[in-house]
Formats: sequence, C-alpha cells, structure tokens
Amino acid sequence: MKLLVINGPNLNLLGLREPAIYGSTTYAQLQDFIQDICAEEHITVEIKQSNHEGIIVDMVQEAYGNFDGIIMNPAAYTHTSVAILDALKSVGLPAVEVHISNIFEREDFRHISYPSKACVKSFIGYGIEGYRKAILFLKDYINQNNKEKEAIKK
Repeated sequence: MKLLVINGPNLNLLGLREPAIYGSTTYAQLQDFIQDICAEEHITVEIKQSNHEGIIVDMVQEAYGNFDGIIMNPAAYTHTSVAILDALKSVGLPAVEVHISNIFEREDFRHISYPSKACVKSFIGYGIEGYRKAILFLKDYINQNNKEKEAIKK
C-alpha cells in the first residue's frame, strides 16, 4: 500500500506557529512520526507540503495511478479551495482529511471545509495523533474495499 500525505500552507512552521493552538511538535518531527507509523504498518508513504494552492492541486492530480490513497491537511485552504475539492473528486482516490486543531472551536470562517466533501473521513482536533488515526483508518478502508472488489470478481 502506498499513501500520499499532503500538508498545506504554514504547516512547515509547526512548532513555531501558534504553539498554543498547534502544539510544539516541529514539521520535521511530524514527518518522522508519520514515517514511523507507516513503517510499523508496512505502508509506503510520501509526505509533501506546499504553501501554494496550485501545487497542492498538482500533487493530488499526480497521485492518480501512483498512490492508493491520500491523507491531507489542507490547512487554510480547507476553508477556501474549491480547486482542491475538485482535484480530489477528479482523481477518485480515497482521501482522509486531518486538522491538528479543532476547526469547529475556532473562528466561524474555519467551520467550512470544502475538501471534506470529497473525503471518506475527517480527523479534527486530535493534534498530530490525527495523522495516526487517518493512516490506520485509510489502511483499513483500502484493504476492505480491495476485499470487496475481489469478492465481486469471483
């Protein structure tokens, strides 16, 4: 199994950016955390980050045919990007949304998530543990879908 983890704007500043909201874990530590979980679960993972919406759209599009699923923290683009939503819908890969903070306990404008409309599940407000939950959920989701496809073929 091969997963793509996409992190959006300002996540490269984890540990520095508003630690009262996002915690003290650095982006490098988050990457190690994700790599370690995937290694334990025998999952190949690629982790990417961009502050640019179009690059994130390109990442999603390039995932088609190369990955089994996507885990995405769209960060601020959560609340504004129909383009990312459309890219997720276009590739049709199972996707899971992650947010370190609880977007529903923050400013009203953060309560909207466009990408979630193309995701099979969202993990919101679990800190970096949300990434673990997303990885484990997506692994099970993909495995279950593969079993169902095999059963239909028989």
